[in-house]
Amino acid sequence: MSALLEARRVVRRFPGVTALDDVSLAILPGELLGLVGPDGAGKTTLIRALTGLIDVDDGDVLVSGTSWKHAPEEAREQLGYMPQQFALYSDLSVDENMLFFAHLFGLSKRDFAERRDRLLAVTQLTRAKDRPAGALSGGMYKKLAIACALLHRPQVLVLDEPTNGVDPVSRREVWALLYEFVAEGMGVLVSTPYMDEAARCSRVCLLSNGKVLSEGDPAELVRRCEDVVLEATTDDRGPLDAFLEGHEAVIAVTPAGERLRALVQGNRSEEVRAGLMARGAEVQRSVPDFEDLYFSLAARAKRDARVHA
Repeated sequence: MSALLEARRVVRRFPGVTALDDVSLAILPGELLGLVGPDGAGKTTLIRALTGLIDVDDGDVLVSGTSWKHAPEEAREQLGYMPQQFALYSDLSVDENMLFFAHLFGLSKRDFAERRDRLLAVTQLTRAKDRPAGALSGGMYKKLAIACALLHRPQVLVLDEPTNGVDPVSRREVWALLYEFVAEGMGVLVSTPYMDEAARCSRVCLLSNGKVLSEGDPAELVRRCEDVVLEATTDDRGPLDAFLEGHEAVIAVTPAGERLRALVQGNRSEEVRAGLMARGAEVQRSVPDFEDLYFSLAARAKRDARVHA
């Protein structure tokens, strides 16, 4: 099966920093790929390279086998893109905004009418088609932006943090909409800073400091996490906080109600457990989640970089 969107060893440099360092990924038909990482990881730079908005210094980006370098117009026709801040016209209605973008895509009146009705139905915006975009809720605004990006029937849809700033119900609605497109054979790339959204993807690519930490099925990646989560309970957390903060094998610590949840290097977990118990804590091992996996891989990458420096 041929990739709908592919990055091949992409490098992008800015003055004083390498924003993307030898990044490769591919999106297949009927696949929802999550691009996961915190702010500053390189997600938006990679998306701008994938959508032809910036050139790459090394490597190549292909849309349905067509390189942005060699045939940008042909590549653009196969791709839909929704940036973080999609520019809708707030004083125009839902229908008028869609008509505006249809003109940009060069659609005929017949094609526009057919696609508009279909997209309004799928996004549940039919009843709001005469409402100004500026009067829409955050979730409805995002869905209208997606509808506009899909008017020209691209093979692959790229969305940069589409659920950022919307309420939990709207987040679920946006994801349900993406699943519909994937079920129809479209390839979808979604970038997100929310680790909980990673589990909703069929495959994920984890970025940190412009590099790919890992890539694959999210559940399988979590199962392969080599580090250990310890949960400690005590009446006096002060000694535990001090111990964990100063221990080099501790990767991350988060409060969890009355407990402290510590991600520690797998080969030193018993050492940390003994230290916690010596300070009066009850300690049990817990199951890592996707956020633990990300911190584990990022810490491992830092250790490897120091070794090879």
